[in-house]
Amino acid sequence: MLALMISLAVAIGEIPIPLSTTAKAVSNRLFGTSFYLSRIQEGIVWDYRLSRAIVAASVGASLAVCGVVLQAMLRNPLAEPYVLGISAGASAGAVGVTILGLGYGILSLSGGAFIGAVLAFLLVAALASSAGGSSERIILCGVAGSQLFNALTSYIVTTSASAEQARGVLFWLLGSLSGTRWPDVYLSGPIALAGLAICLCYRRALDAFAFGTDSAAALGISVRNVQVVLFAVTAVMTAAVVSTVGSIGFVGLVVPHAARFLVGPAHGKLLPAAALGGAIFMILADIISRTIVPQQVLPIGVVTALVGAPAFALILYRVRRTA
Repeated sequence: MLALMISLAVAIGEIPIPLSTTAKAVSNRLFGTSFYLSRIQEGIVWDYRLSRAIVAASVGASLAVCGVVLQAMLRNPLAEPYVLGISAGASAGAVGVTILGLGYGILSLSGGAFIGAVLAFLLVAALASSAGGSSERIILCGVAGSQLFNALTSYIVTTSASAEQARGVLFWLLGSLSGTRWPDVYLSGPIALAGLAICLCYRRALDAFAFGTDSAAALGISVRNVQVVLFAVTAVMTAAVVSTVGSIGFVGLVVPHAARFLVGPAHGKLLPAAALGGAIFMILADIISRTIVPQQVLPIGVVTALVGAPAFALILYRVRRTA
């Protein structure tokens, strides 16, 4: 299914590309074959659409895995990087590096996003700890932190950015795959795979967290060490996503629940299922963003929000009923 979605993402666009042409273009680049293709078709396939589809898959997988991990550790079905403010913090860090020049040229966009994500998580954790640490209060603290970092981002853009910078940053903050190329694949792809592999190593610990931290500790889980590692992994993955395509919400909320419905709660199956589901969902959202309005590309965050917001309301309603 993932291979089919990537093929469709390459084929669908203002200039339709047959699947056979896609296969020939990939074969020419990877295996040195000599199928005849026009330079326009080969450029569209290899330099634009294929890299964009792979980045979309990596981003969707990263966000979905982060959602699974946060929901398990916090024992809250509404937890995800966007709701907890990690994405907003990463956005603020990236904008600070881009517009204000923080780091004096030493920090890259990815580095600024990572620092912002870590700061956002530390802030939310401190607020939640002082408020009692329950999962509901963690979500409320995440919403407050998200608003704080979004306000900081808006302040930086309003006071320090030129008109051209402001337009570019605001479009980027809504989530955009328009400028992604192969260097972005080399960043987002390995981080998504490495993050999934690390989380799979802790799959039994994540299963134990379903019974609470005290029960997990009684089962021999080093709760503090596991939390530090997995929270750091989610911060890195979120920072990679934000620095590549901007802030995209609701993927980490919706996809884990769909995957859990299909394969059950065991994280040995749930994590890879969520990664595949997130990749497919993000590629589909990218196709919709490129085709729903003729001759115009919508920010991909708009598409995911249109799907995710109703799903968020449905999940919240179900949680209220079961409570």
